[in-house]
Amino acid sequence: MVDYWKSHSKIASLEEMMLDTNAETLDHEEKPEILSMLPDITDKNVLELGAGIGRFTGNLAAKASHVTAVDFMESFIEKNRKINGHHKNAEFLQADVTEMELPENKYDVVFSNWLMMYLADDEVLQLAENVLSWLKEDGFFFFRESCFHQSGDKKRDVNPSFYRSPSLYNALFQSVSEPIEGEKNTVMGFDVVYTKSVQSYIKLKHNQNQLCWLVQKKRMAPSSHHGYKTFQAFLDNQQYSRKAVLSYEKIFGNGYISTGGHVTTKEFVPMLNLQPGQKVIDVGCGIGGGDFYMAKDYGANVLGVDLSCNVIEIAMERSSQQKEDLKVQFEVSDITKRDFPESMFDVVYSRDTILHIPDKLTLFKQCLKWTKPGGKLLISDYCCGPVEKHSDNFKSYVAQRGYVLYTPQEYGKLIEAAGYVNVKAEDRTKQFIEVLESEKKRLTENKEQFLKDFTEEDFKVLLDGWNSKLKRCAAGDQRWGLFYAEKAK
Repeated sequence: MVDYWKSHSKIASLEEMMLDTNAETLDHEEKPEILSMLPDITDKNVLELGAGIGRFTGNLAAKASHVTAVDFMESFIEKNRKINGHHKNAEFLQADVTEMELPENKYDVVFSNWLMMYLADDEVLQLAENVLSWLKEDGFFFFRESCFHQSGDKKRDVNPSFYRSPSLYNALFQSVSEPIEGEKNTVMGFDVVYTKSVQSYIKLKHNQNQLCWLVQKKRMAPSSHHGYKTFQAFLDNQQYSRKAVLSYEKIFGNGYISTGGHVTTKEFVPMLNLQPGQKVIDVGCGIGGGDFYMAKDYGANVLGVDLSCNVIEIAMERSSQQKEDLKVQFEVSDITKRDFPESMFDVVYSRDTILHIPDKLTLFKQCLKWTKPGGKLLISDYCCGPVEKHSDNFKSYVAQRGYVLYTPQEYGKLIEAAGYVNVKAEDRTKQFIEVLESEKKRLTENKEQFLKDFTEEDFKVLLDGWNSKLKRCAAGDQRWGLFYAEKAK
């Protein structure tokens, strides 16, 4: 790797750092964007890994109490020192991050921009373990990497980069933990705050493969989420494994993993009276079918958010296949921990997602804050019949999935309690049953095609699942609700 960077950094220029002939334009656009994604570093102790010639060092030092800038190339560190050495709170260290030893619990924030793509998987895993130990509790690790394929256009005779998938980075970081002295049932681990694309690269290069992560060092029980440390890990390894998601698409319809697919989307979206340029946040966007539809047919600017890295990865793949330059962005994040500026969106849209969230009232209050005056809320979601009548089978199903369900009427009252007006809560269970029957019929009629990509057991799992939904609806246990509301002008 040293030889590679010696050959590609003879003068340690910005173009050599970014490996792109359009480096100055990219740097002008992306640098403020990257800095805007960071947690507050005011008066914090910051460790910058792979600091290079100091593109970010000076900005970090301007706010932080102290910055330790690390790079393994002496020429880079010396140029960084020359550019940013006037910052008395900046320290410059030549070291290999895979071999470096630092004190535990020292840093508030660790920052890296293009580093792990040059490390092998075992080195990334070791670095993740090291960063976890170097961070203070509740400290943040922000990193940015090139995924899937090369982004820079500079010619390279040899390219030692590893263009991983976002889901692999998530899996690597969520796999590490460290014991807490004196506590048997709690460990320190990484909780993913978000994963999202760098918008500058989408704007200038139509490239969604530049991704940023923000993860936080948190206390967690190793098996608190059905045997997994985090709910995200539970989803990505169980209900929303990549294989499961793609099999769901076969029954819901191309581009969708929610009830009715494109048919119900075409029915519900007109309720929003979307106008070109309006901003929509899709909470639990799945693989993006509804987002592409709103962008293409209505000219909306859509942000799709989902906790499952697998579904967002598929959505990003589909986005790169779109023939039109649609205003659609995707990010992996926990909507209960995410925040956006007040009055940022014209519409909050969600399809069969909020069933996973226990504290719905707090989420609805946040959605109200994010919505512009006069903006709209549209949700479809799994609901239930009166709790005192639930069968043991239904109780077991809800517990296994980790759902928190309400009757359609109770659900609507929660939206009202959050402060929305003109709330309409409809019990759409009859339509739900009709859709389930239609989807089951389509799956059965296309069994031969399904089995080209999946197994007989996969087919049986889907068919049994849909039959079980129908039985739960017939018993009065399971219901489906449609909810519309507005923010007062």
